[in-house]
Amino acid sequence: MAEIVKPKNVYSIKSTDKKVLKKWYELLILGRLLDDRAPNYLKQAIGWSYHAPCAGHDAIQLAIGQIFDRETDHLFPYYRDMMTAVSAGLTAEEVILNGISKATDLASGGRHMSNHFAKPEWNIHNVSSCTGNHPLHAVGVARAMNRYNHKGVAISSQGESSVSEGYVYEAINGASREKLPAIFVFQDNGYGISVPKCDQTANEFVANNFTGFLNLHIIHCDGKDMFDSMNAMTEAKKIALEKSEPVIVHARCVRIHSHSNSDKHELYRDEEERAEAAAQDPIAAFRKLLIKNKIFTAKELDAIDAKKKEEMLEGHKLAMKAPNPDPASIYDFLYAPAYESTKYPEGLHNETGEEIKFIDALNETLKAEFRHNPDTFIWGQDMANKDKGGIFNVSKGMQQEFGKERVFNGPIAEDYILGTANGFSRFRKDIRVVVEGAEFADYFWPAMEQYLECSHDYWRSNGAFAPNVTIRLASGGYIGGGLYHSQNLEGNLAGIPGVRIVCPAFADDAAGLLRTSMRSEGPTLYLEPKSLYNAKQAMSVVPDDFEVPFGKAKVRREGSDLTIITYGNTVHHSLEAAEKLQAETGASVEVVDLRSLVPLDEEAILKSIAKTNKCLVVHEDKVFGGFGGEIVALINEKGFEHLDAPVKRVGSTYTPVGFNRILERAILPNTDLVLNAMRDILNY
Repeated sequence: MAEIVKPKNVYSIKSTDKKVLKKWYELLILGRLLDDRAPNYLKQAIGWSYHAPCAGHDAIQLAIGQIFDRETDHLFPYYRDMMTAVSAGLTAEEVILNGISKATDLASGGRHMSNHFAKPEWNIHNVSSCTGNHPLHAVGVARAMNRYNHKGVAISSQGESSVSEGYVYEAINGASREKLPAIFVFQDNGYGISVPKCDQTANEFVANNFTGFLNLHIIHCDGKDMFDSMNAMTEAKKIALEKSEPVIVHARCVRIHSHSNSDKHELYRDEEERAEAAAQDPIAAFRKLLIKNKIFTAKELDAIDAKKKEEMLEGHKLAMKAPNPDPASIYDFLYAPAYESTKYPEGLHNETGEEIKFIDALNETLKAEFRHNPDTFIWGQDMANKDKGGIFNVSKGMQQEFGKERVFNGPIAEDYILGTANGFSRFRKDIRVVVEGAEFADYFWPAMEQYLECSHDYWRSNGAFAPNVTIRLASGGYIGGGLYHSQNLEGNLAGIPGVRIVCPAFADDAAGLLRTSMRSEGPTLYLEPKSLYNAKQAMSVVPDDFEVPFGKAKVRREGSDLTIITYGNTVHHSLEAAEKLQAETGASVEVVDLRSLVPLDEEAILKSIAKTNKCLVVHEDKVFGGFGGEIVALINEKGFEHLDAPVKRVGSTYTPVGFNRILERAILPNTDLVLNAMRDILNY
């Protein structure tokens, strides 16, 4: 059972030093002045088009910022955490730069929504608008702290209603199981926009939903009270540091204003409720307390108010002079730097010797890269248990060689697997993480939110952070797997910018692309056609140090009469069909293996089309909505003048994949389909 903790009374009006009280008051006033001024920028059409007021959350947010240590801790604030940002040290200018989306905004350079505050150099992270997904990143950082024996805490802050999201439960479940130094702050103002919290959970306080978790500590506090909030956060950090266990701080707040400038709380809160909320203003209560206890006079506090107003106005002047983002910069930081091969710049080799299986190439490359970089880690489902190494044994023997600290299992929670990888890689830039994103590619869909996070982290942070994660997925059919063991995802995912996507068809390319992925910065989706793991036709000689750069296709078969553009499983169907057609008609068919889908080797495609003047696009995925449609569009836009026949496509039928082998054969592409399509083109 979780421990319900009553914090020690470290801070009180009597025991707290006057200098500390003054500092708190200064921060509170500056934060409130900024919070109150934010809507004016929108009214004047300057910016701050999204603003979620923090008034009523002031005390707990002050406390979060005060216990945060920029040298040792990592902070993940949410979109209402303006006071947290001010308390943690952001200046008025820095806050306003974010609000009006200037190029010098520390969080994103104007790329991300306003009111999402960050300062990456201080480990105050750029958090997405997707409510509640950043606790997974905090847990990932906390895991890295444990692995590297680092003394610090990861702090995740959010509203109580966002705890309804499944990935919040996964984050806290994982942190409690792994005993990680993470603090989860729930700022409870009673509403999720207009939805009262009674519509979110049966318990009055959502923290109580977690009382059955072992290794977890829960602290309840009055998030409107400075001393109660400071005592709660101080105790939480002490527990997390000393015990290396997670803590939930549930802070009871009040929302004085509407949820945001796009909400109108008059529609669902009556005048009495709104007046009652305003009467609970934490800053007004703190001011009265300071005067009542003769710590400061009203005149002294008025002087502080005036000084902070000047500070805020000076920040405004500086921010207004800052440059706007340059429209020409939109392609900057889309992809993090890729590893560049000097020995194999085209991803080609002439090695001779013994051929090895596709699966062995993957296994040997993983091990080689783990030896090459000791800051490489791998986790996922069925990843490591005695002699088991992944659902298909791709990682066999890795835990025995590299230990449980670097090779370990993840729970059956795909977004937890990927989300913690994102967070883990934030700890140090030289860290590389490989995840088996799901047992099969078909089960990856629960991780889509985290996949999206990975895709735009580098762009959204204006180049400050890229998750260095290789996402391995066993993909495709031809194994009699049926509905949930046969999907191809590239057609769905290629339209999401920011992630490289590769799909090898031979053992050497499997090794070369994996090595490049693991040495590059940023995320790579590495699709493994699982029917090729032990397939004889996918075997090849693999140089020990082989590398295949991203965006480099390979001509598998030279030809002059027709080009096949293909990748993955269907490379082998295409090669077989090309041989059959030549034996049958004498036609010479060129087969281009893309290897890399994003980025795409446009030059190789267009060069081959210019030579043969005819093209067939072949892939395993469905024809409708498949990746081949993009290839055809590319050819029509940039190579149409070379064509003397329409481009055709071969792929799966527009149906799910059947389990019975008879059904599977009727759905997936095969050599005969490729052969017939080539005949049609040549007879056009």
